[in-house]
Amino acid sequence: MSEQANSKVFAYIRVSSKSQKLDRQMDEMLKQGISPNNIFKDEASGKDMDRIGYQYMRNQCLRTGDTLVIKSLDRLGRNKNDIKSEWAYYKDMGVRVRILDMPMLDKFYSEHGANKELMDSIGNIIFELMAWQAQEERERIKLRQAEGIASAKQRNKHLGRPKADLSTIDADKFAKGYAEWKAGNTTAVAFMTSIGLKKSNFYKVVKEYEQSL
Repeated sequence: MSEQANSKVFAYIRVSSKSQKLDRQMDEMLKQGISPNNIFKDEASGKDMDRIGYQYMRNQCLRTGDTLVIKSLDRLGRNKNDIKSEWAYYKDMGVRVRILDMPMLDKFYSEHGANKELMDSIGNIIFELMAWQAQEERERIKLRQAEGIASAKQRNKHLGRPKADLSTIDADKFAKGYAEWKAGNTTAVAFMTSIGLKKSNFYKVVKEYEQSL
């Protein structure tokens, strides 16, 4: 596929939660020689394709002859239908999509780009296979997450930060702080801070301690 003289290369990177980092994807795009100003990002999935960075790049920046670089096919959408819709949009617009995790697609276009009929027919087959693989992988991840949650519940494990109780606190430190608090020598806020408790757990632990006296 030949590129126009004024064509530009853009990249899109995304993670699905704010706890994940974009650094690795960003490094890969910089290695491709893409200007940081042309790398668009989203740090959490929006509903469907309603993602601010992606939509701005898609509707305001990309033009015919440009190239869009993504790490993997699922960056284009949340499921196979989304991916196919976005792929068709870029194809009709004349924007080339490069997928770093799928070098075989690049190789195919470089070898057959001059034969549009062959490129369309065989390229569609390759894309269908890749879109299916991307959706299957997403479904496998969801299944593993669901299985992990179900397994933890069956073992009566609390998911997330362990709940504080009297057994998790230094007994001597708590007893000393409790005596100071009751004597009016310190505040409840200072006491709970010294033992690392939040207000939501503090009075529950105090009640537990008083019942043990």
